[in-house]
This record gives sequence, C-alpha cells and structure tokens, in this order.
Amino acid sequence: MGSSSDLEVMKKAANALSMFGIESEIAVVSAHRTPEAMVDYAKTAASNGLRVIIAGAGGAAHLPGMASLTTLPVIGVPIKSSNSIDGWDSVLSILQMPNGVPVATVALDGAKNAGILAAEIIGAFDETVAKKLVDYKEELKLQVQKMNEGLE
Repeated sequence: MGSSSDLEVMKKAANALSMFGIESEIAVVSAHRTPEAMVDYAKTAASNGLRVIIAGAGGAAHLPGMASLTTLPVIGVPIKSSNSIDGWDSVLSILQMPNGVPVATVALDGAKNAGILAAEIIGAFDETVAKKLVDYKEELKLQVQKMNEGLE
C-alpha cells in the first residue's frame, strides 16, 4: 500500500486471503516517496515467494505501476484518500495503465475483492485453494437463498 493510512482498506484483502488459507504480507511501499524501495519490492517479489501483488493506493495511485517491474499478476485497489477527487483520481490512475503493463483493477476501496481475485489466481494452480473457493461460492449462493426466504 502507498501509505499507512490505507491500512484499514487493505486489511480486507489480507482477511480475504486468510479465508482461503493464503498467507500474506502488508507493507508500505510508496511509489512517490520511496521509488527505489518500490522497484526493489517488485523485482524481488517472486523470489521472495509472492505469487500475486495487491497494490492499494490513493490519489495519483502509481503503486500498481510496479507491474512493469515484475511478471507476477498485479491487482490494483484504488483507495479514496482525504485529498482525493472523490476517489476518481485513484480509479482512473489504476484503470489507465498503458498497453503492455496490465493491472487488474477492483472497485474503489474494494480490497476484499482484490483478495478474492488473488485467491482465484492462486487457486487456478492450487487445488486446496480452489476447493475453498468452491465452498465460498456455495456459501454466497446460500446467503442469497436465505435472503429470498426472508422476503416471503
């Protein structure tokens, strides 16, 4: 994440990953204040055991641009910051990555979905995670059925 002020939003990604038994790490890596650290983080992520990077940032939101420095999938989480243009600056900064530098982008403050998407990416190659995802999707279906029962 770009700043410790992003922690409350980004914890939701860590919690989602935990639901599927996936370990995660949380770090502040500022594309603007510590660009060398961001470059090092991206370049060493795969060798450090990471399989997906979830990059949450507000404002100009350049952090997900670290996708240009790694072959790992990067999921951008636009975060509505205090000096934001209602979050649109973050959303557009992450959505408008140039050709050749793909970044998956979730909704504004959508870190939970970023965690689930990361689990789906990992689950494509990890049968244990895939089974937990099937159970999760089944639980979502049951929740909707219960909602309908409450309407009668």
